[in-house]
Amino acid sequence: MTDEQRYEPIRQLLAGFKAFRATYYERNPASMRQLVSEGQKPQVLLIGCSDSRVDPALLTGAEPGELFVVRNVANLVPPYQPDGHYHGTSAAIEYAVRVLNVPHVIILGHAQCGGIQGLIRLRSGESIDGDFVAPWVSIAAGAFDQYADGPGPDQFKGTPAEIERAAIRTSVENLLTFPFIRKKMEAGELELHGWWFDLEEGAIWALSPDHKTFSPVE
Repeated sequence: MTDEQRYEPIRQLLAGFKAFRATYYERNPASMRQLVSEGQKPQVLLIGCSDSRVDPALLTGAEPGELFVVRNVANLVPPYQPDGHYHGTSAAIEYAVRVLNVPHVIILGHAQCGGIQGLIRLRSGESIDGDFVAPWVSIAAGAFDQYADGPGPDQFKGTPAEIERAAIRTSVENLLTFPFIRKKMEAGELELHGWWFDLEEGAIWALSPDHKTFSPVE
């Protein structure tokens, strides 16, 4: 690989930034000036996957300042665990809900999720190289186990899409373990949503209000 080829992705990103600057700082600077002077007031905390194919702002057409976004492997939310250790996702949730007072939280999962595929391999008895991915995806172990009749790959009765959607339900349930989230929900100040993006069809499926089933959004 030549130096030109190696640095082409960086040049493309800088060209994209140039276009962003032209749009939001040169042709229409008012919105960015307002965000600078008044600070951010997003209405949505969106917890999405790190997958490069599923960019929340691109999928939703959101403008700067509209989404407070947290992205991690498999769009997972850990349970509430204030143990003094490093909890990046939980810290972002706390900031969005307690400081920014967002009225909506969305868990955005998707088809063909590599993190969920890793979970399926892990729960089927395979090992995952590395130090961090296996413990992290194990947060959604219950999502796999509800579709398994026993240990081993032959006992797996679900599909990856079913596990992906079940993992979203797990993350919504884990959100409810955060006392400040439950308090705001009981006060009618916060709503939780689960979305699953079908990469092949380009469709969004939404979790029902009782957090039991998914159906395509018309």
